[in-house]
Amino acid sequence: MFKKILIANRGEIALRVQRACREMGIKAVMVYSEADRDAKYIRLADEAVCIGPAPSSHSYLSMPAIISAAEVTDAEAIHPGYGFLSENADFAERVEKSGFTFIGPTPESIRLMGDKVSAKQAMIRAGVPCVPGSEGALPDDPAVIRRTAKAIGYPVIIKAAGGGGGRGMRVVHTEAALLHAVQTTKAEAGAAFNNPEVYMEKFLQNPRHIEIQILADQHRNAVYLGERDCSMQRRHQKVIEEAPAPGIPRRLIEKIGERCATACKKIGYRGAGTFEFLFENGEFYFIEMNTRVQVEHPVTELISGIDIVRTQIAVAAGEKLPFTQRQIQLRGHAIECRINAEDAYKFTPSPGRITTWHAPGGPGVRVDSHAYTNYFVPPNYDSMIGKIIVHGDTREQALARMRTALAETVIEGISTNIPLHRELMVDASFVSGGTNIHYLEEWLSQRER
Repeated sequence: MFKKILIANRGEIALRVQRACREMGIKAVMVYSEADRDAKYIRLADEAVCIGPAPSSHSYLSMPAIISAAEVTDAEAIHPGYGFLSENADFAERVEKSGFTFIGPTPESIRLMGDKVSAKQAMIRAGVPCVPGSEGALPDDPAVIRRTAKAIGYPVIIKAAGGGGGRGMRVVHTEAALLHAVQTTKAEAGAAFNNPEVYMEKFLQNPRHIEIQILADQHRNAVYLGERDCSMQRRHQKVIEEAPAPGIPRRLIEKIGERCATACKKIGYRGAGTFEFLFENGEFYFIEMNTRVQVEHPVTELISGIDIVRTQIAVAAGEKLPFTQRQIQLRGHAIECRINAEDAYKFTPSPGRITTWHAPGGPGVRVDSHAYTNYFVPPNYDSMIGKIIVHGDTREQALARMRTALAETVIEGISTNIPLHRELMVDASFVSGGTNIHYLEEWLSQRER
């Protein structure tokens, strides 16, 4: 096992990984930008290294700065968290070539699954169902593009091969709009991802967003830890996640989960990963794989009793998974609300100093956050300042616990989206379960009328 790990991230995930290290008896090196100098996890760190000014391009995205920090502190491994460099194959490669262990998949796996075209082709070979679409990237020939769209059937969606996080996507409803949409998406993809390739898929009208959490080791063992429903989204950004997904038969989850685990074995995957699917009319359609720990990993931890971050570290050190698929028992229901420093309904960021911070507690309540009273939320990064996660024996109990937890939470000095969460926890459609990915945006637009 490692003696010292460098955590190449910030915010709540940096604190989460630090806690796992402390529990495992591993020293944690924290890196930070000048904007994060007063973060809680920096004060708690065994060692801390400033890696640059506030802009992430000069700090958390600076590969030389992070690797230099690992060198000067004699760290053995680097945990990338999520976001920033966590799915950057070049970074993983540089980490390994510099003599450190990358706590995540191999660079080859990241490249394979990071390119949406190659990922889809790999999943088809592994027997994982995919959304009907083009075979590989779209060519430049307008006639071929039109024929492909006609064969798939309108509406279609144009996606950037190197995209993610909801960027580089465009829905097309008619042939007249097709070629312009392809060219525009190609230009955006080239600028945003340094990869102008795009592909085409059938645009599903009212799907749910269901994802399968997997864990795999380098000894060709792989398991799935059930599913999460992440359909409550705004502009492709998740707002609420829960596990298990309401109303989907277990036999369907088991069938798709087994295929995901098999796919991991076929591609030689190691570490934590998430297969993301659209689910409509009883069918799963693969859209992408996240080759890292997810923001919403706590809901799976609560229903499975498995520490995903700790397992990530163990398998990176070469250990075998300590459990088989048969030994995994899922229990109860968990819900997570992402707490953002933003206006609850306009979604404008609200950086600034938190004058009061009172977190909820009680049975089945977990709060993952780096914030505290007098903490200054910097304007330079993502607006998420924490997550409230609850677990109950049933979904009804989990909903009741979340309502209580949100009512107990007091955050003053900045605006947060807690009022939005409080409304959604009593919304009839959400309470009944099974809302689709468009529901929240439609709900917000009706609320404004």
